[in-house]
Amino acid sequence: MNPYVVKDLFGIKGLNIAWYGVIIGVGLLAGVAVAVWRANKKGLKADLIYDYTLWAMPVAVIGARGYYVLFQWDYYKEHLSKIAMITEGGLAIYGAVIASILVAVLFCRRNKISFLLFANLTIPCLALGQAIGRWANFVNQEAYGRLITEERLQFFPYAVYIERASEWHQATFFYESIWCILLFFALLLLGSRDDTLKYTFSAYCIGYGIGRFLIEGLRTDSLYIGGTIRVSQLVSVLLIFLGTAVAVLIKAKHNQAVPYQGKYSS
Repeated sequence: MNPYVVKDLFGIKGLNIAWYGVIIGVGLLAGVAVAVWRANKKGLKADLIYDYTLWAMPVAVIGARGYYVLFQWDYYKEHLSKIAMITEGGLAIYGAVIASILVAVLFCRRNKISFLLFANLTIPCLALGQAIGRWANFVNQEAYGRLITEERLQFFPYAVYIERASEWHQATFFYESIWCILLFFALLLLGSRDDTLKYTFSAYCIGYGIGRFLIEGLRTDSLYIGGTIRVSQLVSVLLIFLGTAVAVLIKAKHNQAVPYQGKYSS
């Protein structure tokens, strides 16, 4: 399909609106909308979500680009002028996720909000945004998996036809989208109970880490360390360990998602 919604906007050559950006934007808006709904249910103002988003959004883009550039440094060290050129592609979701979590930690400290409470509101929405955002890879025909030569398996959603290669490949972008949708609903269910809501962050780290590790092993466009270790699989393992460690720490110390009373209270 045409990668652009509008090309040469206002007659200006090169000023394009890409489907990739539109889909990512839809994912962001959907996540924010659900987070606002969840905040209102907890007696919190929508401004809590809006203020965080204003900080997290630009930092997430920088993180996504920085992550990609870091693991493609052999190229970018010779092309420093291209580091900031995100219009040419090169945004890694793990970089955005890590940056968003770091912003959340700082945001919670500054506003004296329990990170466990804030994560319970927002982490499911991150999974939702990722589920929607993966369809941007479909439009760009990227993030696909191994070559499918068996004709009876050449159908969507198992496989996707890559036009520039005239080949069918595993639709790994779709696999991850479905995984994230299932994770989204699982996190909503987990976070709806007072005795389990404190584990939402850990559940996301473990759940997404497992899914991404398995799906990443099928992809053909992974970033590598040393030519053999897939970066995203390594990060997935670290994410699983982080989620497990946080869960163990919460249980050992009986940490609770402390109710919030402050400027964002309704």
